[in-house]
Amino acid sequence: MQVRLHTRNVSVDERFREMVTSKVGNATRFFDNVGDADVEVNEEQNPRRSQERFRIEVTALAAGQTVRVESAAVSPEAALDQAVDKLEQQLRRLKTRLIQRSRQPKTPLPSAVPTDADDEPEIVRVKQFIMKPMNTEEAVLQLEMLGHDFFFFRNAESDLPSVLYRRRDGAYGLIEPA
Repeated sequence: MQVRLHTRNVSVDERFREMVTSKVGNATRFFDNVGDADVEVNEEQNPRRSQERFRIEVTALAAGQTVRVESAAVSPEAALDQAVDKLEQQLRRLKTRLIQRSRQPKTPLPSAVPTDADDEPEIVRVKQFIMKPMNTEEAVLQLEMLGHDFFFFRNAESDLPSVLYRRRDGAYGLIEPA
């Protein structure tokens, strides 16, 4: 596994780079072949966020699933420790779910043992709506009008379903299928 370290608004020394490689490598011990991991370190410039000055995001591919965690702390080392703990927790949860899924019968019988509510996520609402094609400017307007953090729409330019979302920095992001 290769660990790629990216920095924004901060410079890190070789000792920290080695620490990142070592800790992220140890956190992925639950899987034999974890894909490359991307670690992004960002220093927040806002003095009001001094308790969350350093933000670390870790993204890795394990068992065909993308695992992403982030943490923020006063120092980059503390943020790294928090991120690694969260990564271990996510990977442990993924491994447990994969094991449980492989041990369950493919077609459950009606008299099967009921599962705990904690095992499976509960869908409490299903919403259906007609998606008229619209450009990204219209989607931004709809997002603002609804007051949501994201908006699902059919992009008129690509004719693909897309998700427009508001980022923490106030800008917008667009997710489209490849």
